[in-house]
Amino acid sequence: MNTSWSDDLEKSFNSMVEWRRFLHQHPELSYHETETSAFILEKLKSFGITDIKTHVGGYGIVARIHGTKPGLSVALRADFDALPINEETDVSYKSNVPNVMHACGHDGHTSTLLGVAKVIQEHRDELAGDVVLLHQPAEEFPPGGAQAMIKDGCLDDVDLVFGTHLWSTVPYGTIGYRKGYFMAAADYIKIEIQGKGGHGSAPHISIDSVAVAAQVVNQLQMIVSREVDPQKAAVVTIGKFNAGVAPNVIADTATLEGTVRTFDPEVREKIKKELDSIVENVCAAYHAQGHVDYHDGYPAVYNHEKETDVFKTAMDETFGEGTAVEIAPQMGGEDFSSFLLKKPGMFWFSGAGNPEVGASYPHHHPKFNFDERVMLVAGKAFLSLVDKYLCAKETPQLTDNAAAVK
Repeated sequence: MNTSWSDDLEKSFNSMVEWRRFLHQHPELSYHETETSAFILEKLKSFGITDIKTHVGGYGIVARIHGTKPGLSVALRADFDALPINEETDVSYKSNVPNVMHACGHDGHTSTLLGVAKVIQEHRDELAGDVVLLHQPAEEFPPGGAQAMIKDGCLDDVDLVFGTHLWSTVPYGTIGYRKGYFMAAADYIKIEIQGKGGHGSAPHISIDSVAVAAQVVNQLQMIVSREVDPQKAAVVTIGKFNAGVAPNVIADTATLEGTVRTFDPEVREKIKKELDSIVENVCAAYHAQGHVDYHDGYPAVYNHEKETDVFKTAMDETFGEGTAVEIAPQMGGEDFSSFLLKKPGMFWFSGAGNPEVGASYPHHHPKFNFDERVMLVAGKAFLSLVDKYLCAKETPQLTDNAAAVK
């Protein structure tokens, strides 16, 4: 990577920290990010960027930095919504909003991409092609901001798309990546069991929805162990079970809620069918009625082969061999997957964990934090990819027809 780009990013580090801490103090939930969007817009304009579209897929912002020569268009994405969590850290920049917190690092994503935008704008004359900045709202809650931004044309005239997540369970100084499936599809299920209520002393004239629901939970565990190819990962979890009003009353209804995590689309569809079958047949066996609500969440993140190879080469050249480490697939979900269904590219983790600065809690924890130096690592990774695709003498080959890959 061009050393002057790296040097300029380091000069902006104090500003990046300042931006991150301001955003951390003023978090906004998904679909309500009015002030955050305005903050991003003001910063982009202050850098001299003029080709900016606002209200893309909600509060999204798409900014394009034009190079002086023709070439590819490389999109870089950062999300900026917060979570409904009450912060329990003791940092000086703690959230000012009760029960709302940047507990997933999106404030760091945004500040990283702003720092990158400033450097690229200052060096736009060196580019053969364009850099497109995707500032995305509403990543945390389906249907998510990615699909809405795509519908509004954020990927029009884009050739490649890249994104990163600052990851607190990967040590600072390490970059975690994987070719192919990287993060899982994350679906939501709700199962309603209708029985027949009655007195706890007379189960024979009732239909116990609790007993039926318990059987459903047990049988659902058989889907992964007996219906899914053991070489293909899947998770079926029931995390919520609601029923009953008193200890001596047989519950009329019971409600189960949970999540399904998969990578392979065929496995995803099989689990849907098996889940319907189990609920229907278990309920029939006990004379109850069951209804399944299955809501598709984000698709699985699939990193394209050619772009991942270029990424690994770029990381080795920028940080030295051994910094970018291939890691196991993650069962968490990410709506960056929607971008990768439309355009070639990839997504990676920038290691942000460091117990010495209190960055040892998992994402979505009320004490979540990250080592702010990771913003430099993530920023340099973005810049190295821009350098590879828009400044190299020979442009790397792109994955053909990305939408047909997975």
